Amino acid sequence: MPASRWLAPLALLVAATTWGLVWYPYRLLEQTGLSGSVSSVLTYLVALPPLLFLTWRERGAARQEWGLLLALALVAGWTNLAYILAVIDGEVVRVMLLFYLAPLWTVPFAHVLLKERASRGAWLVIAFALVGAWVMLAGEGGFPLPHGSAEWLGLSSGMGFALSNVLTRRLKSTPIALRSLWVFAGVVAISTVYALIEGAAPVIALDVAGWWLLLGIAAALLLATFSVQFGLAHTPANQAVVILLAELVVAALASRWLAGEVMDRHEWIGGSMIVAATLFSGRMQQDD
Repeated sequence: MPASRWLAPLALLVAATTWGLVWYPYRLLEQTGLSGSVSSVLTYLVALPPLLFLTWRERGAARQEWGLLLALALVAGWTNLAYILAVIDGEVVRVMLLFYLAPLWTVPFAHVLLKERASRGAWLVIAFALVGAWVMLAGEGGFPLPHGSAEWLGLSSGMGFALSNVLTRRLKSTPIALRSLWVFAGVVAISTVYALIEGAAPVIALDVAGWWLLLGIAAALLLATFSVQFGLAHTPANQAVVILLAELVVAALASRWLAGEVMDRHEWIGGSMIVAATLFSGRMQQDD
């Protein structure tokens, strides 16, 4: 039995668990006075040297695909920053459910960039996800739109995630480490610009424990990045989607235990519909 048969699902589970928990150490850093944007700069910056070492011999590939790699860096940079800012300030599970509307945005991006045509079933999946979002967001009455900047950031992060996935498929022949390097560099660049615009406080009061926490987050991000890249390359798309949804389960349990967050009835119903739509999203790129 090939090792990838069990290593790939395990790698995806590791990545999902990491992303389901990473919001908490970022919140701890914010409590020390370090803003989400500065934390993002530091954690991704710390992870750059090992990626530079791993990709030094593959730098020639970057010159061949620099345009797509630059686009991936910018899109993935915003995706990761927006996600971090959203889970720091918003309700974790609501933010993640809005993020998991990503399959909805994949269809137009894949059509434009990959010339893929969605099936009729895919449009039903999209409609189901939209209804789920409507139910979840309309729970408090009024027009069903995201509430507050955190939820808008979560929604935009999902859109960026969909676009970065499509760009990654265009770059599938590019080495994983090289793609990861550009993603991490993009996060550093976008986060730095965002921190300068918002006038975030510099790193002045971070103690030794805070620096160890930063290093731990950076290591976890590297592990999650390589795990998901390996897992997606060796796991059927439909199975991968199911495994990655473990992120929601981990986040729901962790947010209840660590932050005391509780979802209401509308959020459970709408969220379940979004999850169901995500489970069927593997059919989106199938032809009629």
